[in-house]
This record gives sequence, C-alpha cells and structure tokens, in this order.
Amino acid sequence: MSTAILTGAPVAGSSLEDGLRSLGFDVRTATDAAAVTAELATVPAYERVALVDPRFIGHVHALRLALTDPRFPAAAVRGALSVQAEARTALVRAVTAAERTGTTAPTGSTPQPRSVAVAETTATDGTATAHSRVDDLAAALDAEGVAVHRPELGVLVADVPADAEAQAAARDAVAAVDDERVRLRSAVKARDGFFTTFCISPYSRYIARWCARRGLTPNQVTTASLLTALIAAACAATGTRPGFVSAGVLLLASFVLDCTDGQLARYSLQYSTLGAWLDATFDRAKEYAYYAGLALGAARGGDDVWALALGAMVLQTCRHVVDFAFNEANHDATGNSSPTAALSGRLDSVGWTVWVRRMIVLPIGERWAMIAVLTAFTTPRITFYVLLIGCALAACYTTAGRVLRSLTRRAERTDRAARALAELADSGPPAELVAKAAPRKASSYLAPLSAALGAAAVLAGTAAAGFGSWVPVGCAVLYAVLAGVAVAAPLKSPLDWLVPPLFRAAEYGTILILAAYAEMNGALPAAFGLVAAVAYHHYDTVYRIRGGTGAPPRRLVRAIGGHEGRTVVVTAAAALLHDQNQGFTIALTALAAVIALAVLIESIRFWVSSGAPAVHDETGEPA
Repeated sequence: MSTAILTGAPVAGSSLEDGLRSLGFDVRTATDAAAVTAELATVPAYERVALVDPRFIGHVHALRLALTDPRFPAAAVRGALSVQAEARTALVRAVTAAERTGTTAPTGSTPQPRSVAVAETTATDGTATAHSRVDDLAAALDAEGVAVHRPELGVLVADVPADAEAQAAARDAVAAVDDERVRLRSAVKARDGFFTTFCISPYSRYIARWCARRGLTPNQVTTASLLTALIAAACAATGTRPGFVSAGVLLLASFVLDCTDGQLARYSLQYSTLGAWLDATFDRAKEYAYYAGLALGAARGGDDVWALALGAMVLQTCRHVVDFAFNEANHDATGNSSPTAALSGRLDSVGWTVWVRRMIVLPIGERWAMIAVLTAFTTPRITFYVLLIGCALAACYTTAGRVLRSLTRRAERTDRAARALAELADSGPPAELVAKAAPRKASSYLAPLSAALGAAAVLAGTAAAGFGSWVPVGCAVLYAVLAGVAVAAPLKSPLDWLVPPLFRAAEYGTILILAAYAEMNGALPAAFGLVAAVAYHHYDTVYRIRGGTGAPPRRLVRAIGGHEGRTVVVTAAAALLHDQNQGFTIALTALAAVIALAVLIESIRFWVSSGAPAVHDETGEPA
C-alpha cells in the first residue's frame, strides 16, 4: 500500500480522494508543514509516498502517471508529487525547510497566514492557476539533485485552479477528454514496426486492458507468450503439414502476447527490471527454440537443415550485437552531425519512407510473420533460406548505415561508452594477458582492424583446413592474440563499436564451420546448443548494461573462458577428437551444459535479487 497525503483540507465535492484510493493509495490529510512531517514519519521507509494539493483537478490517469510509475525516484505533475524510498530523505528535508519558514500547505478553504503570499498565474487558456506548495517541494527536490520526472500529459488535465471560475473551466476540460482512451492509446509503443503497428496493436491493446482488469501481470503474459512459442516449436518438430500450419498460427499468437505484455506494462505502469529482462531474453528463447523445432521437423522428413538453423541464429545474434554495440557507443552523444544522419532526418519527413525503412531492417514483427507464413505453406529449408537472405540484406543495410554515420560523425566517445564496449567484447584470460603486454597506444582503426584480422584468420583457417586439422587451433591462438591487441586501449575510436560483433561472428562462425565439417551424428544440434548458451550470456550482458547495472562479474567471464578462450577450446577439441566416434559431439554438448549452467545460475541470481531500478524498453528490438 502506498500513502497519499493531502496537504490541506479536501475541497468540498471533490472526488480526489476516491481517485487516489483507486490508484492504491491510503489517503491522509495534513493541514500544514508540521503535520506533513508528522505523517511522513509514520509511513514505512520502503513505501512510496505522495503529496497532493487538495485543490487538484485533473484526470485520474494524470495522477497515475505521476504517482505510480516505479521507474523514477520522484515524479510530479501540477499539484501532485510522489517519491520512492531513495528520495524520501530529500523530501523530508524540503518539508522541514518549509516548516521552519512558517509556511503551510494551501487548501481549498483554509486561509493562508499573512506572512505567506499565495501567487496566481495565468494558464494558456486564460484561467487563473494557483500557486501550490507541492510544486515548491518538487522544485526543492530538483534543486537537491533528485531528478523529478514530469510525464508528458498531452491532452490530459492536471491543474490547481485559483478560483471558482478556473475550477469550473478545469472540470469542463476534464470532462472533454476521455482519459481511458488516452491511456489505452498510450499503451502502444510510439515507435514500432509496420506489421506490429497496423496488424497487431489495434487489438492487442484491448487484450492488455482485459488482462489489467483481471489482475494479470506483464510477467505472466510474457511467460504465456514463451509457452505458446514452445508449443509452436513442438508442433513444427512433428514434421507434418498440420503441425507446420499449427506452428505458424501459434507463433503469431505468441507474438500477439509478446506485444500485449509491453502494452499491459504501459497501461498499468507495472514496470520492473525483471520484467524487462524476461521480455528481452524470452524473445530470443522463443525464436531460437522455434528454429530448433523447424530443424527437428525437417529431420523427420529426411532433410537435415541444422546448419541453416544454426546459421540463422548466428546471423540474427550478430545483427543484434551490431545494434547494441552501436547504440552503446553513442549512448552519451549529444548530437549527430553526419550527412548520413541528416539524410535520415530528411527521409523521416516523408511519411511512407519511415515505414519502408522500418520494414527493410526486418524487425521482430515482420520477421516472425514471415517465418509463420513460410512454415505453414512451404518447407523448413525454404523458410530458412528466405530468413537467411532477408536477415543478411537487413544486416548489410543497417551496418553500412552505422559505419557511414560513425566515419562522418564528430563526437567524443565517453568513458562510459568505452567501458560498455569493453564489457560487450567479453574478453577472457588469454586476451587479458595479451592486452596487458601490448602497447596501449590508441589508433583510429587499430581495434576494429585487429578484431577483423583475427576473425578472418580463424574463420578462413577453419574453413580451409577442415575438421580434424591443427591449423584451426593455430588460427584460434592468433585470433586470441589479435583480440587482446584490439582491447588493449580504451575503445573510443569511431569504428570501435565493430569489435564486439566481429568477436561474436568469429566465435559463433568457428563453431558452425567445425560442426558442419565434422559429419558426426548430433554435432550440429550440439553446436546449436553451445551457441545458444553462449548467446544467452551475451544477451544477458547487453541487458545488464542497458539497465545500468553493469556487465556480469569478471569471475564468470573468466570461468567460461571469454570468446577467444572458448574458440581455442572448440578448435582443440575438433583436432583431438576427430577420429573418435561422437567424441566432438560429446565435447560440444558438455561445454554447452557447463556454460549454460554457469550463466543461468548467475543470471537468475542477479535478476531476481539485484534490486536494480525498474526499467522498460520503449525502443523495441534494435534490429
């Protein structure tokens, strides 16, 4: 239960108390600053507390946005302020300072002391707006360095009218706007793909409202989406036409639920770090489990497409790393002066080009719709061929655009961005040793050049030498050395964001090539499992960084070898076990199990117990 303190006597005929109670607040009244201080002392330190001017007139949803959003330590609209535990001390100091000056909170009927001048301002519509001590407290928090979030209200009303005429005008303004319609519309993400915007969101928002009215949480809907996708994968694994049709339908149903969970979070303001992590990681689990289901279904029909399934997972993961690394590298940039960005801005002014560009990158909505339709009407092999071609074209488009922006952009890379890129690199003990010994002279292209040379060496050497040769092992050792050189200096140069995706491509690609060349029963499914386990670790790193909590502990990264250490281990296993029946398959399976166990234990421990601030992803999948 949260507590709302009305800073004065309630105005006769006001429904403010009922509105606050509908938002889950225990409503109390305090007539002056001393009474507010006393009431604050009775509220448990861990609870949210709100101060509301009793003359407040506005929409309940305006109060909901200001008083119940868990993502911000403090939030305010005109006449209403809420603080969470971390901002309580600053609020008490502000109220205490007000008490020492002898001021009281304004009320609708209680006269102000003569020592206090209650000012009136004029709103844009010409009505008188009263001065509110609650707004003074919000300003005092800002002055103390507590960031007070002030939500965009749009057509919603939140006002403290000064007289009867202004009160009547405010009530008329409230009556003229249906705040439930505004709330439902704002539940839909502002920036989304064409398929999601026009084919899913028009009705999924109503599913979100239905869930909210029945007390369902976003995490429950996220879990339902995962279960639906897993059932879809199981249907695809049957290898029958009815199974494929059912799989396509269920995959679309899973995507509808995937949209619904975010809309439910925005509709009911149920944000959490755990929820953002579940939503992001479950998306990857659903898609990659579905790839495995298609591969199993194809195998039942005598067609081995595990290499295509693994290739699709590798390509999609590398696409995401490109987007994540670029965004983190430019997280603190104050502007983009590049001609590419200017051209993009001009294209955005032409409405239809926005949707075309969003579709070209094949975001999750378009991608899942394509996979579902192809599954239902074609074969798994055709589905993977189209998926790989589409994702490859999208990857070329997005990566080329980011490279052009980076080359022509005049911006300083911050220490935070360089640290994030280093964490995304996922360097293990071999690269760390080389980095310590290598000269730390920064170069505009040394890091990406070293990473590219290392990736090219290990991939080309593995592909040329084939399975069972010691050449890939030598190439992997060279790759580890070049990987250490790449991260020896802070990653602050224009193209240094390419380092993490190059490392991902090298590691995943090496595993794919060796498993495809092995021609051992189960080698490719085992490689699929290994890449899935490692990719989970990399996604977990991304979402920790995006949530502001930092990368996983270094002891975990070192324990699982880092990208270059795992590459050396896999190539060595291929050379040592090439003549043993199923030896390489067993090695890949064991390595996948160990890594999955280690990263899952640490990841679940962190996300369940970290106490990190609530977050929510408003940008959607970057790819």
